[in-house]
Amino acid sequence: MRILLVEDDEMIGESVVAGLESEDYAVDWVKDGDSALIAMNTTPFSLVILDLGLPGKDGIQVIRELRARRNPTPILVTTARDTVDDRIRGLDSGADDYLIKPYDLDELSARIRALLRRSAGRADPIIERGELRISPATREVTYRGQPVILSSKEYALLAALAERQGVVWSRSQLEEKLYNWDNTVGSNAIEVHIHHLRKKLSDSAIKTVRGVGYLLET
Repeated sequence: MRILLVEDDEMIGESVVAGLESEDYAVDWVKDGDSALIAMNTTPFSLVILDLGLPGKDGIQVIRELRARRNPTPILVTTARDTVDDRIRGLDSGADDYLIKPYDLDELSARIRALLRRSAGRADPIIERGELRISPATREVTYRGQPVILSSKEYALLAALAERQGVVWSRSQLEEKLYNWDNTVGSNAIEVHIHHLRKKLSDSAIKTVRGVGYLLET
């Protein structure tokens, strides 16, 4: 899953990026409101982590502009503004959750999982697709009752396919989910990951729709 971090504090930003990338998220980091709006206009993110006290346009303005554009991406506000009025204003502007600084990275991760689960229309914390079982909290995968060891990109690819089971993903859509701006993506990277997943699961687990893309079989 690809996340946009909007944070002007260097120390916090570096810590959050490192923590989320260790959990197999692809993270892009911008440091002001205008850059956040440009990024959201050009890249499909799964979630936005947004500080309120930003240079230029503040977080509330960013939220209002995104919602005015009918952009439904979940927004998790992180801020040192801890009054009830501030929280109400952020949520009423269109934010989906609120986390007060300083915060624990484990709690941030749990809130991200909850928001992604909600945006996918899923209440159960475990993703079960036939004989496939995925735990986003632990990133453990089992298939036909047996544990499956995956690389970070293999896990991210499988999780994306499982969240939208039966939906065909194009190669470019999967690249946008798995890689951030700093990554150089090989021309056959997705095909290689799909090949490895089929070897670890089964040849029939992921279907190729010729000329379109890939989907996880029901």
